[in-house]
Amino acid sequence: MGASTVVSEGPEISTRERIVEGTAGLLARRGLQATSLAEILSASRAARGSMYHSFPEGKEQVVSEALGLAGRRTMDWLDRWDGDGAGVVTERFLHGWRLLLSRSDCTTGCAVVAVTVAADTKRLLDDAAEVFRSWRSRLSQLLEHGGLPSDTAAGFATLLIAASEGAVVLSRAERTLEPFELTAEQLLDQVRTLLRELPDDEG
Repeated sequence: MGASTVVSEGPEISTRERIVEGTAGLLARRGLQATSLAEILSASRAARGSMYHSFPEGKEQVVSEALGLAGRRTMDWLDRWDGDGAGVVTERFLHGWRLLLSRSDCTTGCAVVAVTVAADTKRLLDDAAEVFRSWRSRLSQLLEHGGLPSDTAAGFATLLIAASEGAVVLSRAERTLEPFELTAEQLLDQVRTLLRELPDDEG
């Protein structure tokens, strides 16, 4: 979901990986414009020379790779739910956002949204679009495997992502979980209704 990441400790992670992880975390907390190269270096505990060596194209290249990392980690998270019911998938998706907000006191959101709303280059917008497409596609598959018809699963997957992301923005602005919880309640009611309305041979 593009959540804030924690820079790993120990020799097993390279400086390049620390920089990408640190950037993903900064994007989720501070947004694209506030994520400067100096902030990235501080968050990743990397030397300036390491940054230029690993990312000769500069900030855009680092942000692009951070988007890829956020996308892959969310896909790994979603993959754990294959075979679960559509209601369970929805609950787990929402609970992941709830944990992110509660643990950060409503200060952390989605790195992909942060880039989408502030990017002014085709490369970064294309990267963000690809991440969202992959999430929508995988979530649709999970919901279909969990009992929803294909067309219904695709529509609800898009709604689930869009509504959750919007609710996270509201909760961050208001510094309270209330907007998120109200949205989550509506989404859970909707998936339960969709499942109840299935024909007997599908439900």
